[in-house]
Amino acid sequence: MSVKIRLTRMGGKKKPFYRIVVTDSNSPRDGKFLEIVGTYDPTKNPAKAELKENAIRGWLKKGAIPSETVGKVLNRAGILSKIAQAV
Repeated sequence: MSVKIRLTRMGGKKKPFYRIVVTDSNSPRDGKFLEIVGTYDPTKNPAKAELKENAIRGWLKKGAIPSETVGKVLNRAGILSKIAQAV
């Protein structure tokens, strides 16, 4: 089982809002997940992200792979750079 950190879409039509979730790579986009580790709102200017930093670090240490978009969000928040420095 490969674990990924990715977005799941919430919100209404033309008003996207995303949860950042940890999920099995085989589950559908809006399907079952293991844990919610944050939120991402691209409609704000600048885009707003609220993250549970300790939970994300824990999942990354266990081998979870962030999606491309989540990787960019984590990089902007400085989480990926902190992990890279620790290694």
